[in-house]
Amino acid sequence: MNAAVSIRIALRALGANKLRSALTMLGVIIGVSAVISLMSIGTGLREQVSAQIRGLGTNLLFITPGAQQTGGVRAAAGTRPTLTLDDSEALLTSGFAYVVDAAPQQDSGAQLVAGGQNWRSRVSGVTPSFLYVRNFQVALGEFINDQHMQNRSRVMVLGAGVAEELFGEGDPVGETVRANQQNFRVIGVLESKGASAFRNQDDVVFMPLTTMQTRFNRFRGRGGATNVSSIAIQLTNEEAVDGAVQEIAALLRERHDVAQDDFTILSQKDILETVGQVTAGITLFLGAVAGISLLVGGIGIMNIMLVSVTERTREIGIRKALGAKRSDILMQFLIEATVVSLLGGGVGVVIGIGGSRLLSGVQLPTPGSTGQSLQTVVPPDAIILAFVVSAAIGLFFGIYPALRAARLNPIEALRYE
Repeated sequence: MNAAVSIRIALRALGANKLRSALTMLGVIIGVSAVISLMSIGTGLREQVSAQIRGLGTNLLFITPGAQQTGGVRAAAGTRPTLTLDDSEALLTSGFAYVVDAAPQQDSGAQLVAGGQNWRSRVSGVTPSFLYVRNFQVALGEFINDQHMQNRSRVMVLGAGVAEELFGEGDPVGETVRANQQNFRVIGVLESKGASAFRNQDDVVFMPLTTMQTRFNRFRGRGGATNVSSIAIQLTNEEAVDGAVQEIAALLRERHDVAQDDFTILSQKDILETVGQVTAGITLFLGAVAGISLLVGGIGIMNIMLVSVTERTREIGIRKALGAKRSDILMQFLIEATVVSLLGGGVGVVIGIGGSRLLSGVQLPTPGSTGQSLQTVVPPDAIILAFVVSAAIGLFFGIYPALRAARLNPIEALRYE
């Protein structure tokens, strides 16, 4: 018996019990649609986070202080005040061919008050180069310039989220914001960059680094040097990362007079690889959870095929009496189980893709006023995997019923009532 005839017989058997067949396929449909939907969420999350990291700037290195150690107990990375503004200037004046620009940054926090509104936000002291190195764009007004730095001006540039919280739909430029018992004039608003996996990039305000050091908070290190929270280094290209890391690390060790690094240098490549590993694990976990329903669907296929073998015992006996071999009976029931599974898988793929599109764009709860929408991406390998797995489930869970049918004694089968 060829495969085409077996498939026609399988479809006819399924059509004879439409409701039972539909309920049998339901487990596979739910499993496949869940696998595709959840894997699309995981894949979309990975691509979304990767895009946000690339949006921080191009060809970047991030230098952060090391960990503070007191009495043999080490605190978190970044707690040791080792990086200074002088380090940033030295990186620009040392003649490194790879380094294009440097953007030192000092972070703090403050309760901001404007009119009758108030909002707790992150405050960052930066230099004019920050705008270009970190790939921000000005939506209204202007960014911090060299004159603001020299005069230690009490000016602020608001992130899009902070501007909305304090001023709503109004124009904040020229308005006054009070922070740390001091008044600051708003000179600009940045375009929205949205929330990332690490923080909301719109929930921040920027002021001149010199202003933060003298008027807002004082950050002093050894020898009276001005501490900074981090230094972002823009490189000529991605190929320069390895060489730049070695040269910069050597310079900082020499400046800090240490044998062991009291700083950490991360590249976008390192961050992307770490994020990729984490999100790949999340995607795998989501797929495994959804795969449990596929297992349940496979058990349902086995159950219905066993019922089918019992109901068709006389048919099996007649076919054997007419010359059908054990391999013919075995193949017939395996094909029926596979057809049920593949039909369920096909419907599940359609529902899974539709569900993924419905989920795409759903707003996620994030700190601050600027929400982040869920973006789903249906990977082609997920669709292929769903079909392969559904076929494999049909074969695996159809083996026992098919073997049971093939081993029936034809005489006993003909006597079966």
